[in-house]
Amino acid sequence: MASTPKKLEAIILAAGKGTRMESDLPKVCHPVGGEAMVCAVVETCLQAGCTRVVVVVGYKQELVREALARFGDLVEFAVQHEQLGTGHAVVSAVDSFPFDQREGTDVFVLCGDGPLIRTSTLATMLKEHQSTGADATLATSVIGDPDGYGRIVRNADNGFERIIEQKNASDEELKINEVNPSYYCLNAHAMFEALKGLNRNELTGEYYITDVFEHLLKDGKRVEVISAVPAEDILSINTLEHLAQVDTIYRNRQSSETSSSTEGTV
Repeated sequence: MASTPKKLEAIILAAGKGTRMESDLPKVCHPVGGEAMVCAVVETCLQAGCTRVVVVVGYKQELVREALARFGDLVEFAVQHEQLGTGHAVVSAVDSFPFDQREGTDVFVLCGDGPLIRTSTLATMLKEHQSTGADATLATSVIGDPDGYGRIVRNADNGFERIIEQKNASDEELKINEVNPSYYCLNAHAMFEALKGLNRNELTGEYYITDVFEHLLKDGKRVEVISAVPAEDILSINTLEHLAQVDTIYRNRQSSETSSSTEGTV
């Protein structure tokens, strides 16, 4: 008897302010390609097959809600009342996922400030996740200069061991060029159970979603990792200069896709 296909949904983290953007506008509302950058992330999730996207909002949430109004009922909102880290942000969405449906649901967890995300990347990650029967899958990127990114530490069998943040990395770990761009796919039940066991980071007092994967491994769960994210796609938007750079890449990519589509109809 064939198993029932799992539902595919997404959680997008969009509660932060973005203090280095020199603006009171929520970071995810800064425009890329002519509209709020979070719209590109939602669009990509829907194109990848998500039937629902839960956006976690906080700072000036009314502006984020307004920016996403065009998606109608496909987008729901959860509120992170305090900024206590990415793990806490995902927990803020727990009520959007009924307990009896979590085992049959896979969830992309993504950041709302990554508009260069591609549908093909999510498809590759999802295929790896489902074909291996993993409880969690991370899509990583191999880049020339990993400075500032969390590193992916693999075990002797080349499987996932842990994510180490740069400030906590040893000299040897700092040489690792495989980084974490925050592209995750998890079984909803396994994820929310693991989140219950998270501890606050001793330095920041925050809860991090990155700790979930090591927690899952210790609990005997399967965690897969696949290098599938093009280096260009993980450009961070932390300043207005970064925003302009990403906007240019995004517009060039859209123009190229439009041209290819037009040529195909000639």
